[in-house]
Amino acid sequence: GMGWGLLAVGLLLTIYTLLRHGLRRLPPPPARPELHGRTAIVTGGSGGIGAATALELARCGARVILAARSVPRGEATARRIRTETGNAEVRFMQLDLASLRSVRAFASAFLRQEPHLHLLINNAGVSAGGTTEDGFSLCFQVNHLGHFLLTQLLLQRLQSCAPSRIVIVASSAHCAGRLRPDTLGHPPPGLLSTFQDYCDSKLANVLHARELATRLQGTEVTCYAVHPGFVNTELFRHAPLWLKPLFLPLVWLFFLEAAEGARTPLHCATHRGLERFSGRYFADCRPQQPWPLARDDRLARALWEASERLVGLTGSPSPGS
Repeated sequence: GMGWGLLAVGLLLTIYTLLRHGLRRLPPPPARPELHGRTAIVTGGSGGIGAATALELARCGARVILAARSVPRGEATARRIRTETGNAEVRFMQLDLASLRSVRAFASAFLRQEPHLHLLINNAGVSAGGTTEDGFSLCFQVNHLGHFLLTQLLLQRLQSCAPSRIVIVASSAHCAGRLRPDTLGHPPPGLLSTFQDYCDSKLANVLHARELATRLQGTEVTCYAVHPGFVNTELFRHAPLWLKPLFLPLVWLFFLEAAEGARTPLHCATHRGLERFSGRYFADCRPQQPWPLARDDRLARALWEASERLVGLTGSPSPGS
Protein backbone atom coordinates (compact mmCIF):
# COMPACT_ATOMS: atom_id res chain seq x y z
CA GLY A 1 0.00 0.00 0.00
CA MET A 2 0.95 3.54 0.88
CA GLY A 3 4.17 2.55 2.68
CA TRP A 4 5.69 0.84 -0.36
CA GLY A 5 4.82 3.79 -2.55
CA LEU A 6 6.54 6.21 -0.19
CA LEU A 7 9.54 3.93 0.06
CA ALA A 8 9.77 3.73 -3.74
CA VAL A 9 9.58 7.51 -4.04
CA GLY A 10 12.23 7.87 -1.34
CA LEU A 11 14.51 5.42 -3.11
CA LEU A 12 14.05 7.18 -6.44
CA LEU A 13 14.84 10.54 -4.86
CA THR A 14 17.95 9.08 -3.24
CA ILE A 15 19.16 7.56 -6.53
CA TYR A 16 18.38 10.80 -8.33
CA THR A 17 20.31 12.87 -5.75
CA LEU A 18 23.30 10.52 -5.87
CA LEU A 19 23.33 10.57 -9.66
CA ARG A 20 22.86 14.30 -9.93
CA HIS A 21 25.62 15.11 -7.48
CA GLY A 22 27.87 12.11 -8.05
CA LEU A 23 28.01 12.64 -11.80
CA ARG A 24 29.32 16.15 -11.43
CA ARG A 25 32.88 15.87 -10.26
CA LEU A 26 33.42 19.56 -10.84
CA PRO A 27 36.64 21.19 -9.74
CA PRO A 28 36.24 24.33 -7.64
CA PRO A 29 36.02 27.40 -9.84
CA PRO A 30 39.47 28.89 -10.50
CA ALA A 31 40.59 32.17 -8.94
CA ARG A 32 38.94 35.12 -10.71
CA PRO A 33 41.03 36.69 -13.44
CA GLU A 34 41.48 40.46 -13.33
CA LEU A 35 39.62 42.00 -16.30
CA HIS A 36 39.43 45.71 -15.42
CA GLY A 37 39.87 47.84 -18.53
CA ARG A 38 38.88 44.99 -20.86
CA THR A 39 35.73 45.01 -23.00
CA ALA A 40 33.73 41.89 -23.85
CA ILE A 41 30.75 41.22 -26.11
CA VAL A 42 28.53 38.25 -25.26
CA THR A 43 25.93 37.34 -27.89
CA GLY A 44 22.74 35.77 -26.55
CA GLY A 45 23.66 37.45 -23.30
CA SER A 46 20.12 37.86 -21.96
CA GLY A 47 19.63 34.29 -20.70
CA GLY A 48 21.11 30.84 -20.17
CA ILE A 49 24.85 30.31 -20.60
CA GLY A 50 25.29 33.78 -22.12
CA ALA A 51 23.91 35.56 -19.06
CA ALA A 52 25.97 33.32 -16.75
CA THR A 53 29.11 34.10 -18.78
CA ALA A 54 28.39 37.84 -18.78
CA LEU A 55 27.76 37.80 -15.01
CA GLU A 56 31.14 36.22 -14.33
CA LEU A 57 33.01 38.56 -16.72
CA ALA A 58 31.35 41.51 -14.96
CA ARG A 59 32.43 40.09 -11.57
CA CYS A 60 36.00 40.09 -12.89
CA GLY A 61 35.68 43.81 -13.65
CA ALA A 62 35.23 43.71 -17.43
CA ARG A 63 33.07 46.14 -19.37
CA VAL A 64 30.41 43.81 -20.79
CA ILE A 65 28.13 44.35 -23.77
CA LEU A 66 25.12 42.04 -23.76
CA ALA A 67 24.15 41.58 -27.40
CA ALA A 68 20.68 40.05 -27.64
CA ARG A 69 17.47 40.27 -29.63
CA SER A 70 14.88 41.08 -26.97
CA VAL A 71 15.11 44.65 -25.65
CA PRO A 72 13.14 44.05 -22.40
CA ARG A 73 15.01 40.83 -21.57
CA GLY A 74 18.37 42.34 -22.49
CA GLU A 75 17.83 45.50 -20.43
CA ALA A 76 16.57 43.47 -17.46
CA THR A 77 19.58 41.13 -17.54
CA ALA A 78 22.05 44.02 -17.82
CA ARG A 79 20.34 45.67 -14.84
CA ARG A 80 20.42 42.43 -12.81
CA ILE A 81 24.14 41.92 -13.53
CA ARG A 82 25.00 45.54 -12.61
CA THR A 83 23.13 45.12 -9.32
CA GLU A 84 24.56 41.71 -8.52
CA THR A 85 28.19 42.61 -9.28
CA GLY A 86 28.34 46.31 -8.46
CA ASN A 87 29.96 46.73 -11.88
CA ALA A 88 28.32 49.70 -13.62
CA GLU A 89 30.03 48.89 -16.95
CA VAL A 90 27.41 46.45 -18.19
CA ARG A 91 25.25 47.53 -21.10
CA PHE A 92 22.75 46.04 -23.49
CA MET A 93 22.92 46.52 -27.26
CA GLN A 94 20.35 45.01 -29.56
CA LEU A 95 21.51 42.33 -31.99
CA ASP A 96 19.31 39.98 -34.00
CA LEU A 97 21.52 37.37 -35.63
CA ALA A 98 18.58 36.25 -37.80
CA SER A 99 19.03 39.52 -39.70
CA LEU A 100 22.32 40.30 -41.45
CA ARG A 101 21.16 43.93 -41.57
CA SER A 102 20.90 43.90 -37.77
CA VAL A 103 24.40 42.35 -37.50
CA ARG A 104 25.83 45.17 -39.64
CA ALA A 105 23.93 47.84 -37.65
CA PHE A 106 25.13 46.37 -34.34
CA ALA A 107 28.77 46.23 -35.52
CA SER A 108 28.80 49.82 -36.78
CA ALA A 109 27.09 51.11 -33.61
CA PHE A 110 29.55 49.18 -31.46
CA LEU A 111 32.60 50.43 -33.39
CA ARG A 112 31.29 53.99 -33.13
CA GLN A 113 30.48 53.86 -29.39
CA GLU A 114 33.10 51.54 -27.91
CA PRO A 115 36.82 52.21 -28.37
CA HIS A 116 37.98 48.74 -27.28
CA LEU A 117 37.21 45.07 -27.79
CA HIS A 118 39.23 42.28 -26.16
CA LEU A 119 36.76 39.40 -25.96
CA LEU A 120 34.09 38.32 -28.42
CA ILE A 121 31.94 35.47 -27.12
CA ASN A 122 29.75 34.08 -29.88
CA ASN A 123 27.32 32.28 -27.60
CA ALA A 124 23.82 32.80 -29.02
CA GLY A 125 22.19 29.67 -30.39
CA VAL A 126 18.80 28.35 -31.44
CA SER A 127 17.53 24.91 -32.35
CA ALA A 128 14.28 26.02 -34.02
CA GLY A 129 13.13 25.58 -37.59
CA GLY A 130 12.14 28.45 -39.85
CA THR A 131 13.66 30.82 -42.41
CA THR A 132 15.22 34.26 -41.91
CA GLU A 133 14.57 37.50 -43.81
CA ASP A 134 17.87 36.78 -45.61
CA GLY A 135 16.48 33.48 -46.94
CA PHE A 136 18.62 31.12 -44.86
CA SER A 137 17.51 28.54 -42.33
CA LEU A 138 17.04 30.25 -38.95
CA CYS A 139 19.20 27.81 -37.03
CA PHE A 140 22.16 27.93 -39.43
CA GLN A 141 22.07 31.72 -39.75
CA VAL A 142 21.85 32.44 -36.02
CA ASN A 143 24.37 29.79 -35.01
CA HIS A 144 26.91 30.28 -37.79
CA LEU A 145 26.38 32.81 -40.61
CA GLY A 146 25.35 35.76 -38.41
CA HIS A 147 28.26 35.11 -36.05
CA PHE A 148 30.63 34.69 -39.00
CA LEU A 149 29.68 38.14 -40.32
CA LEU A 150 29.81 39.70 -36.84
CA THR A 151 33.30 38.30 -36.24
CA GLN A 152 34.62 39.62 -39.57
CA LEU A 153 33.18 43.08 -38.94
CA LEU A 154 34.81 43.30 -35.50
CA LEU A 155 38.13 41.69 -36.41
CA GLN A 156 40.14 44.87 -36.96
CA ARG A 157 39.07 46.21 -33.56
CA LEU A 158 40.08 42.91 -31.92
CA GLN A 159 43.45 43.16 -33.68
CA SER A 160 44.09 46.74 -32.61
CA CYS A 161 43.36 45.70 -28.98
CA ALA A 162 45.41 42.49 -29.11
CA PRO A 163 46.08 40.25 -27.29
CA SER A 164 42.39 39.42 -27.68
CA ARG A 165 40.22 36.33 -28.00
CA ILE A 166 37.16 34.96 -29.80
CA VAL A 167 35.19 32.13 -28.18
CA ILE A 168 32.68 30.26 -30.34
CA VAL A 169 30.14 28.20 -28.40
CA ALA A 170 29.76 24.98 -30.39
CA SER A 171 28.50 21.62 -29.16
CA SER A 172 29.31 17.92 -29.22
CA ALA A 173 26.29 17.77 -31.59
CA HIS A 174 28.86 18.61 -34.29
CA CYS A 175 29.46 14.83 -34.39
CA ALA A 176 26.30 14.42 -36.51
CA GLY A 177 26.99 17.45 -38.73
CA ARG A 178 27.33 17.20 -42.51
CA LEU A 179 28.23 20.27 -44.55
CA ARG A 180 27.88 20.66 -48.29
CA PRO A 181 29.24 24.09 -49.23
CA ASP A 182 26.98 24.23 -52.33
CA THR A 183 23.72 23.97 -50.30
CA LEU A 184 24.98 25.90 -47.29
CA GLY A 185 22.32 27.81 -45.37
CA HIS A 186 19.41 25.74 -46.68
CA PRO A 187 17.79 23.25 -44.35
CA PRO A 188 18.58 19.64 -45.19
CA PRO A 189 15.67 17.51 -46.48
CA GLY A 190 13.91 14.87 -44.42
CA LEU A 191 12.06 14.26 -41.20
CA LEU A 192 14.85 15.39 -38.85
CA SER A 193 15.62 18.49 -40.90
CA THR A 194 15.77 20.91 -37.94
CA PHE A 195 17.90 18.56 -35.84
CA GLN A 196 20.27 17.97 -38.76
CA ASP A 197 20.47 21.71 -39.40
CA TYR A 198 21.41 22.27 -35.73
CA CYS A 199 24.18 19.65 -35.91
CA ASP A 200 25.42 21.15 -39.20
CA SER A 201 25.58 24.62 -37.62
CA LYS A 202 27.62 23.24 -34.71
CA LEU A 203 30.06 21.53 -37.09
CA ALA A 204 30.34 24.91 -38.84
CA ASN A 205 31.19 26.52 -35.47
CA VAL A 206 34.10 24.12 -34.86
CA LEU A 207 35.41 24.54 -38.44
CA HIS A 208 35.01 28.33 -38.23
CA ALA A 209 37.33 28.46 -35.20
CA ARG A 210 39.82 26.21 -36.97
CA GLU A 211 40.05 28.27 -40.17
CA LEU A 212 39.92 31.58 -38.25
CA ALA A 213 42.97 30.54 -36.21
CA THR A 214 44.88 29.78 -39.40
CA ARG A 215 44.05 33.19 -40.84
CA LEU A 216 44.89 35.00 -37.59
CA GLN A 217 48.40 33.56 -37.15
CA GLY A 218 50.76 36.30 -36.01
CA THR A 219 48.02 38.75 -34.99
CA GLU A 220 47.77 37.89 -31.25
CA VAL A 221 44.04 37.32 -31.77
CA THR A 222 43.25 33.72 -30.82
CA CYS A 223 40.01 31.75 -31.03
CA TYR A 224 38.50 28.65 -29.48
CA ALA A 225 35.43 26.47 -30.11
CA VAL A 226 33.82 25.12 -26.94
CA HIS A 227 31.30 22.47 -25.94
CA PRO A 228 29.58 23.93 -22.89
CA GLY A 229 28.10 20.66 -21.60
CA PHE A 230 24.45 19.71 -21.94
CA VAL A 231 22.82 22.67 -20.35
CA ASN A 232 19.19 23.06 -19.40
CA THR A 233 18.58 26.41 -21.07
CA GLU A 234 15.92 27.79 -23.38
CA LEU A 235 17.54 26.02 -26.32
CA PHE A 236 15.13 23.12 -25.77
CA ARG A 237 11.98 25.18 -25.53
CA HIS A 238 11.47 24.46 -29.24
CA ALA A 239 11.56 20.68 -28.87
CA PRO A 240 8.28 19.13 -30.08
CA LEU A 241 5.78 18.54 -27.29
CA TRP A 242 5.84 14.75 -27.62
CA LEU A 243 9.62 14.79 -27.10
CA LYS A 244 9.57 16.88 -23.93
CA PRO A 245 8.62 14.06 -21.52
CA LEU A 246 11.52 12.03 -22.93
CA PHE A 247 13.91 14.93 -22.35
CA LEU A 248 12.85 15.69 -18.80
CA PRO A 249 14.61 12.88 -16.91
CA LEU A 250 17.77 13.60 -18.89
CA VAL A 251 17.44 17.31 -18.30
CA TRP A 252 17.15 16.80 -14.56
CA LEU A 253 19.93 14.26 -14.27
CA PHE A 254 22.62 15.35 -16.64
CA PHE A 255 22.04 18.91 -17.71
CA LEU A 256 24.42 21.24 -15.96
CA GLU A 257 23.23 24.50 -14.57
CA ALA A 258 23.90 27.49 -16.79
CA ALA A 259 26.70 28.64 -14.48
CA GLU A 260 28.47 25.33 -14.97
CA GLY A 261 27.83 25.53 -18.72
CA ALA A 262 29.59 28.91 -18.71
CA ARG A 263 32.72 27.37 -17.23
CA THR A 264 34.44 26.20 -20.44
CA PRO A 265 33.61 29.38 -22.42
CA LEU A 266 35.00 31.44 -19.50
CA HIS A 267 38.10 29.24 -19.33
CA CYS A 268 38.81 29.86 -23.02
CA ALA A 269 38.09 33.58 -22.66
CA THR A 270 40.29 34.23 -19.63
CA HIS A 271 42.72 31.41 -18.82
CA ARG A 272 46.39 32.30 -19.27
CA GLY A 273 48.59 30.47 -21.71
CA LEU A 274 45.96 29.09 -24.10
CA GLU A 275 47.38 30.91 -27.14
CA ARG A 276 49.07 27.78 -28.50
CA PHE A 277 45.63 26.08 -28.60
CA SER A 278 44.13 28.67 -30.93
CA GLY A 279 41.64 27.05 -33.32
CA ARG A 280 41.14 24.03 -31.08
CA TYR A 281 37.95 22.54 -29.63
CA PHE A 282 37.54 22.55 -25.84
CA ALA A 283 35.27 20.54 -23.54
CA ASP A 284 35.52 20.28 -19.74
CA CYS A 285 38.01 23.18 -19.80
CA ARG A 286 40.59 21.32 -21.85
CA PRO A 287 41.41 20.86 -25.54
CA GLN A 288 39.82 17.72 -26.99
CA GLN A 289 39.76 16.08 -30.41
CA PRO A 290 36.55 16.95 -32.23
CA TRP A 291 35.02 14.44 -34.68
CA PRO A 292 36.98 13.82 -37.92
CA LEU A 293 34.92 16.13 -40.17
CA ALA A 294 35.63 18.95 -37.72
CA ARG A 295 39.37 18.48 -38.37
CA ASP A 296 39.07 18.63 -42.17
CA ASP A 297 41.05 21.69 -43.29
CA ARG A 298 39.74 21.57 -46.85
CA LEU A 299 36.16 21.56 -45.57
CA ALA A 300 37.03 24.42 -43.19
CA ARG A 301 38.33 26.50 -46.08
CA ALA A 302 35.34 25.66 -48.30
CA LEU A 303 32.97 26.62 -45.46
CA TRP A 304 34.82 29.92 -45.00
CA GLU A 305 34.63 30.85 -48.68
CA ALA A 306 30.95 29.86 -48.95
CA SER A 307 30.13 31.80 -45.74
CA GLU A 308 31.88 34.92 -47.07
CA ARG A 309 29.88 34.70 -50.25
CA LEU A 310 26.54 34.16 -48.47
CA VAL A 311 26.94 37.09 -46.07
CA GLY A 312 28.20 39.38 -48.86
CA LEU A 313 31.84 39.63 -47.78
CA THR A 314 33.65 38.27 -50.85
CA GLY A 315 37.06 39.79 -51.25
CA SER A 316 36.93 41.13 -47.70
CA PRO A 317 40.39 42.26 -46.54
CA SER A 318 42.40 39.55 -44.85
CA PRO A 319 43.51 40.11 -41.23
CA GLY A 320 46.55 42.31 -40.89
CA SER A 321 45.94 44.22 -44.11
